[in-house]
This record gives sequence, structure tokens and C-alpha cells, in this order.
Amino acid sequence: MRNLLSKIRDTLNNDNLAGYLFISPWLIGFFAFMVIPMGLSLYLSFTRYSVLTPPVWIGLQNYKEIFTADPRFWQALKVTFTYVLGAVPLRLIFALFLAVLFSQKRALVGLYRTMYYIPSLIGGSVAVAVMWRQLFGVYGALNSALIKAGLIETGFGWNTHPKTALLSLIVLAAWQFGSPMLIFLAGLKQIPASLYESAAIDGANWWQTFFKITLPMLSPIIFFNLVMQLINNFMVFTQAYIITGGQPFDRTLVYILYLFQKGFTYSQMGYACALAWILLFIIGVITAFIFKSSAGWVYYESKGDF
Repeated sequence: MRNLLSKIRDTLNNDNLAGYLFISPWLIGFFAFMVIPMGLSLYLSFTRYSVLTPPVWIGLQNYKEIFTADPRFWQALKVTFTYVLGAVPLRLIFALFLAVLFSQKRALVGLYRTMYYIPSLIGGSVAVAVMWRQLFGVYGALNSALIKAGLIETGFGWNTHPKTALLSLIVLAAWQFGSPMLIFLAGLKQIPASLYESAAIDGANWWQTFFKITLPMLSPIIFFNLVMQLINNFMVFTQAYIITGGQPFDRTLVYILYLFQKGFTYSQMGYACALAWILLFIIGVITAFIFKSSAGWVYYESKGDF
């Protein structure tokens, strides 16, 4: 007991105490809103829990049912991977293209940067999702423009047709390229101008400069944007929930929407927790693979090679 009191006294007299006090709000929030909820979620994933009744321990039954007796799980996984593989490359390509364009000194370039960043500020909101639903609806602006141009005779619901519903969500995701664009812009500012000057003296054209200097020097930023966009797009929810509701025929049933339905529509909260941990594992494996592969394509100036 005396030794314990001595240790507590030494801790209170420690100069680090002020630091711990200053970060205590973050620590409390981290444990209260991250660590404890994640621990509870992991426990509930091994239970049958409907929120209104106490959880009942069932072991691995939820996971077994997910992988062997739930075709909608595989459909949600397929839709989500299709969405990610379509949305992430398009968003990064548009972001990089405009970042290169806006990195040049042009008139009103600051205004254009702001205008192109605005969709990312409001892109995940319910209001924009409702607007997008109307835009791609049967009587929306897209169909009106196509009919006037003579490309189609009668309009149809782009976000309700089985072949185009997911495409409308992917286009919305590609439209929200403002955040990666700004990060690319910051990365382009860090590339030494002397490299471009040397390339110009050697007679390199724009394409050679872009692929031999810009992309290699920008590869750490591409790596960062790729990881962040993959994680964000795997967790897409609002757009699918508002615009399509997972329809038609579950063609837009993204993973988080299915998780939401299981937890809050069907009151299978234990099952939903199991789905959440499976998604965490999938994202972790993909992220680890990207980190592992980065040694072959990400250039760091301090290393001097790929």
C-alpha cells in the first residue's frame, strides 16, 4: 500500500502530468466513443440481440449464417466492390487532372479552385442526394436534355433502372473530387521547380515530364489519397439510402445500407455488428495489401528510388 501511494505521489509530481491533463478530453472521448463501443460491438457480434431484449450468446452463429445462408450479404459485397472500383479511380483521375490544371498560374484560378471544391463540402448531404435523385429521375434535367438533343425519345429513371442505378451513384461519387484535388495541389507545390527546368533543357515534352517527374514525385500523395478514398467509399451510405434505397432488385444495396437494414429495420443488432466486423476485416486486408505493394510504386525522395 505504501509503495502504491509512493507511485501515485511520484506521478502527481511528474512534469508529464500537465500533458496528460491537457490531452485528457481527447483520451476520454477516444475511450468513450471508440474503444468501449468497439468492444461492445465485438461482444454483440457473438450474440442474438434485438435491442429490446437482452443479448443471448450464440458464439459464431452470426458469422456462420452470414457466409453460408445469406445471399444478400454476397450481393451487398458485390455491389460495394463494383462501386469502389468505379468511383475511386474516377474521383482520383478527375482530382489529379484538375489539380495539375489549377497548379498553373491563370486568371481567377483561386475562384475556380473554390468552385470545384464546393461539391465535396455538400456532396454527402441529404439535400444533394435528393437533388441527384431528381436530376436522374424520369422527368429530371438529364432526360430533358437528352430528349431535346434527339438522343432518346422518352426518358427513363436512371437511378431506378437495373442497368444504370449503380452508375448514377458512381457518377455522384466522382463529382465529389474536391478533397483529393486540394491534397494533390499541395503535393504539386512541393515538387522542386528545378526538376522541370532540367527536363525542359533536356528537351522533354509535357507527357514525358508528367510521367517521369510529376507522377513519381506525387506518388506518396497518390498513395495517401488512394487509401483514404478506398476507406471512405467502402463506407458509402447516405447516397444509396436516399437516392435508391438499395433498389432496384438490390442492384444498389451497398454494404453499409445492408448493415443498417439488418440493425435498424429488422432489429438484428447482433447480426449487424458481425457484418460491421467483417467489413473492418476486409478494409484492413485491402489497406495492408496497398501498404505492402507501395514499396514497388511509391517514390520517396529520401530513399532515392522506388
